[in-house]
Amino acid sequence: MKNILIIDDEKSIRESLKGILQDEGFRTLFAENGEEGVALVREENPDLVLLDIWMPGIDGIEALRRIRSTSPDQLVVMMSGHGTIETAVKATKLGAFDFIEKPLSLEKVLLAIQNAMKVGQLVEENRSLKAKLAKEYEMIGTSGPILQLKEQIAMAAPTSGWVLITGENGTGKELVARSIHVQSHRRDKPFIEVNCAAIPEELIESELFGHEKGAFTGATAQRRGKFDQSHEGTLFLDEIGDMSLKTQAKVLRILQERKFERVGGNRTIEVDVRVIAATNKNLEAEIAIGNFREDLYYRLNVLPFHVPPLRERTEDIEALANHFLAFFCSKESRETKEISSEAMNELTLYPWPGNVRELKNIIERLVIMTPDRIINEKHLPPAIHSRRRDPRRIPGVIFSETGTFKVAREEFEKEFLIQKLAEYDWNISRTAEAIEMERSNLHRKIKSFGIELKK
Repeated sequence: MKNILIIDDEKSIRESLKGILQDEGFRTLFAENGEEGVALVREENPDLVLLDIWMPGIDGIEALRRIRSTSPDQLVVMMSGHGTIETAVKATKLGAFDFIEKPLSLEKVLLAIQNAMKVGQLVEENRSLKAKLAKEYEMIGTSGPILQLKEQIAMAAPTSGWVLITGENGTGKELVARSIHVQSHRRDKPFIEVNCAAIPEELIESELFGHEKGAFTGATAQRRGKFDQSHEGTLFLDEIGDMSLKTQAKVLRILQERKFERVGGNRTIEVDVRVIAATNKNLEAEIAIGNFREDLYYRLNVLPFHVPPLRERTEDIEALANHFLAFFCSKESRETKEISSEAMNELTLYPWPGNVRELKNIIERLVIMTPDRIINEKHLPPAIHSRRRDPRRIPGVIFSETGTFKVAREEFEKEFLIQKLAEYDWNISRTAEAIEMERSNLHRKIKSFGIELKK
């Protein structure tokens, strides 16, 4: 039963509204003046307030101001026998949902209540969906790297600084971008995502900036671009490292001037957008070989974030696995499943080259394909058994079952150097600088390990 609070100094009005509303199935509360009404709003949290404007003590406008300051989402319908347009406008600006003139009409009162309740329901649904979405994009983990990342997000989110997120594929860069948006002052504005790697070069300008009707073959109507759609919100440019130099130049111009023209148009459109970019590439290396603009890099890299790979936060694997397990059991309407301690141990020993995305996909597969309630070692994919490792080892190193410490160290060094050389495009000078080793010493190591340099 919905609760409606009636704040009016006239007893006859309160009594008549009580009879009408109770006949319609509402529970009614009453206050004779503004002070009492404001106090009842705090105590009872009614679904709707019917508030008279002219009352002794504080008037309805002041009561409305106090109600909105303590309960910003409270639905309030104003009532007045001496209403003016100026008063109605003032009440609306303060957050009143509607304004009804006295003498009260039964039809108008019920229509105003009905409309207000519909809006209240939509607001509640919106709040519920946002809470559900926030939970879906929650960052799971209590490891040192993740706690540090959460702290950085909490500090950076309320600001307007542009963000550059780096990290391997599948680490959760989009998750970080959404967390920044949700904790920012733009949280109620759009979050627009663009995957720069998935859009063909000939279409990316239209996708980002929009186009006018007739701008090119197939442009049968005007279209707003992603920058336009994210006005006052957040634009997430994923895989920014795959954007062409031509498009990079245009994006840089927008970031500098905060205005652009649609493809085929000449009207300048100004935008207020917070840009968050992400990449799995080493942009400094891309700059060195001429694939990425240095000025765009420094424009975006105001607030740098790095998302650690899953192998560097193995203590989070169990929490992530259980989170995905509960999520997919609910999504697929399956019985609640559990992962045995032996199977969980196998999951924590696996290096996860595909990071969190790979873990999520495997848990979804296990939920769907495992007939038993308990997921055991036998249910795990063969790849997990074949690549088990100590969580402190670097990925891809399969240590000898037998051998000395010297042999194990050589195996580790060889794999480490291969990974670093590949990361820096097999450039010995850059690799030596990155790992803080003399170039001549690196040459000797490469020769002693028999590492074949790739071109």
